[in-house]
Amino acid sequence: QVQLVESGGGLVQPGESLRLSCASSVLIFGDYTLGWYRQAPGKQRELVASIKDDQISNYADSVKGRFTVSSYRDTLNNRVELQMNSLTSEDTAVYFCYANACAQMYWGQGTQVTVSS
Repeated sequence: QVQLVESGGGLVQPGESLRLSCASSVLIFGDYTLGWYRQAPGKQRELVASIKDDQISNYADSVKGRFTVSSYRDTLNNRVELQMNSLTSEDTAVYFCYANACAQMYWGQGTQVTVSS
């Protein structure tokens, strides 16, 4: 069973940056996709960014040019990170990392990102 643990959320002011990190409890190998969703109050969960096999990235239009997703693995686990720049109040949400591997989806517990002056 894969568990995902996120870190790095918090409160920042508009225009500032934040970096989220997510680590898996076991090594994920083969074909897999890692990434981030977010859910704002009263809204549906939306895909923010994904990266396939540590190489091919994809972004929501609303974050292109501002967010960068990266991932890597070592002998013990996988990590996926989300660098968020030029944050606005519209980016306020709970961010969930996920892993799609072996036709199964795994989710982190979520980390709150609040952008407010």
